[in-house]
Amino acid sequence: MTKRTAVVKRRSIEEAVSYAVGHRIRIEILGLLNEGIRSADQLARLIRQPLSTVTHHIKELLKSNSIEIATVEMTGNVAQHFYRAAEMPFHSDAEHAAKSPEEKRAICALIVQAVMAESLNAIYAGKVVTDPRLWMTWRWFNVDTLGRGDIADEQARHWKRIQEIEAESIARRIESGEEAVSVIVSSFGFERSQTSLTLPTGNN
Repeated sequence: MTKRTAVVKRRSIEEAVSYAVGHRIRIEILGLLNEGIRSADQLARLIRQPLSTVTHHIKELLKSNSIEIATVEMTGNVAQHFYRAAEMPFHSDAEHAAKSPEEKRAICALIVQAVMAESLNAIYAGKVVTDPRLWMTWRWFNVDTLGRGDIADEQARHWKRIQEIEAESIARRIESGEEAVSVIVSSFGFERSQTSLTLPTGNN
């Protein structure tokens, strides 16, 4: 009798993102790991779920490359794993252009995953209701080649200014002792999968 090897179908990049943000426990895990490195025990305590449940979701996120093992600590003969969100270093336009299509898709997918997890966690926590300066908007714009480049340049200027604002805020907080508020700022600019001259409804 011949042995049959079980074939495990690996999730595609797109399927991995959908899976990662398809369950509230995984969304909460992703949000916590965006902050820093944590063990399964720490995650279970923070999200108030059984360790066995959290461990299951961690294993599935690892299989999809949605998170990664940051370090392993030995206590006697017992290994404790610590996890983190998949690292995404900043890439210049030239560095991004040099990457393979698969690498580009993976980077973009991880960014979408992180933004979706943070957004959903903010909705769960009621921050979208209590934040007096909430800003969430989207729409598509139909532009020519020059306009496409102008949008990208404007987004780069905007991102640089946000970083300057953070630095200015840190300096003020050193003087005042005021606690920091974590604010998610995301900026997407990508070619839409289709072209429509009709603008989306309900967006300004």
